[in-house]
Amino acid sequence: MLIDSHVNLHAPQFDEDREAVISRALASGVRLMVNICDRVSNYEAVRLVAQHPDIWCTVGTHPHEAKEDPDLSAETLAALAADRRVVGIGETGLDFHYDLSPRHIQAQVFRAHAAAARLTGLPLVVHSREADTVMGDILEDEFAKGPFRLLMHCYTSGAGLAARAAALGAWFSVSGIATFKAAEEVRAVIRDMPAERIIVETDCPYLAPVPYRGRRNEPAFLPHVLARLAEIRGWSLQEAEARTEDAFFALFERIPRP
Repeated sequence: MLIDSHVNLHAPQFDEDREAVISRALASGVRLMVNICDRVSNYEAVRLVAQHPDIWCTVGTHPHEAKEDPDLSAETLAALAADRRVVGIGETGLDFHYDLSPRHIQAQVFRAHAAAARLTGLPLVVHSREADTVMGDILEDEFAKGPFRLLMHCYTSGAGLAARAAALGAWFSVSGIATFKAAEEVRAVIRDMPAERIIVETDCPYLAPVPYRGRRNEPAFLPHVLARLAEIRGWSLQEAEARTEDAFFALFERIPRP
């Protein structure tokens, strides 16, 4: 089973053909998708897409949007996560590349999400860009308060943060970036990821894999990501599919395995 662990199908890029995109995904072999919440104020739009039986969702606020609700509480997130279609907390984290929200607000909101992951038992979907040291420090500090499952989504950070996250039992997701010609450093980290905790994603409509780079991404392109992961790890396609499927269901426990 192919599973796209990170889609943004509520995005306006899909307003004209959302149902066709979902149909193409299913036709390509993608059987499940997780629609990722970009901000709590947009949760209803995210949840609307997850009414489709093959699509689940998360609840949370991206670090870009953290300034929208700096006092977001773990309790608010946990209350929304009582919805059984919600299978994760996030996307949350730190983005020091764009700094679209102040860094201290990003950290404050990120910690609220970590607390919600502890409260609910749902996995934390983590975004990290150019924030390796601070990210590692916060993750370790939050784990000291009580463990939770986490996913380092679309991992492009360094080997140091990968090792720190792996020591906490983190899962990692591989995206179309792994297919980019200039992404050898990313591929080097993928080679060392814990084999039983790797999953795949498109992050559509962004980051379309080769040979579709530059186009709007969609879940139907996921087989190209899986094929590159298999090549990087020295797995057959069948092994890569089986491993990523097992890892996905070990992480997203709320989703029943067919």
